[in-house]
Amino acid sequence: MLRFKSLGSGSSGNATLVEAKSGAHTTRALIDCGLRLRDLELRLEAAGTSLAELDVIFITHEHGDHIGCARSVLKRHPIPVWMSQGTWLAVQEPQWDALQSLVHTARDGQVMAWGNLQATPFTVPHDAREPLQLRCSDGDRHFGLVTDLGHVTPHVVAALQGCHALQIETNHDTTLLQQSAYPQFLKQRVGGAWGHLANEASADLLQQVMHADLKHVIAAHLSERNNTPELARESLCHVLGCQASDIEVACPNQGTPWFTV
Repeated sequence: MLRFKSLGSGSSGNATLVEAKSGAHTTRALIDCGLRLRDLELRLEAAGTSLAELDVIFITHEHGDHIGCARSVLKRHPIPVWMSQGTWLAVQEPQWDALQSLVHTARDGQVMAWGNLQATPFTVPHDAREPLQLRCSDGDRHFGLVTDLGHVTPHVVAALQGCHALQIETNHDTTLLQQSAYPQFLKQRVGGAWGHLANEASADLLQQVMHADLKHVIAAHLSERNNTPELARESLCHVLGCQASDIEVACPNQGTPWFTV
């Protein structure tokens, strides 16, 4: 059985818990560690687990809302952590030296076997050193997570084909971004080809990977200032042919409920 739960998603911090259960054994992977340590502990507890029960951590890229408290976690719990070589180079500081033995290199397209989970990273266009997003499977069902990308590439579309559940970035509404109080350079960064995905681009990506067995679509990484849950839902519901209220939004403070893939 494969299931997932966002613990929080947005510019204030991102973390997603994925579990694969086979028989009596459950493999638990944390994708990103961008929350404050105490918040992460509390949200894992609410999800029925703890840091000590995690089997692996995967860091998508070095930005603070994704790598967050990873170093503090690893100091307390020697959990294997995977990230790209570029991400590792971007975060290398003396404080990380003692943790180097826990760090493993993830590469685009190279499947990683974590107990009952198989995880396949794929590159995305974002203004980080070597960002990777992730597809997870228990060998039967597939969950794709894709945030922090400025535009949709054929490689991203190919990586998400056949997924039974998706957590997909709907960062901003283009009009709200342009009308916002952001300085012009920040508007260009967020809305640019190496920034974040606008609602209409997210809908276009969803259209390209839609299939009859896609069961769950979660809107994620919404901008607090330049988007609303209603606008994000509206952009995706037209593709899915459902009511806007049927689409779950991963919020910064509570994330989402559990979803079984």
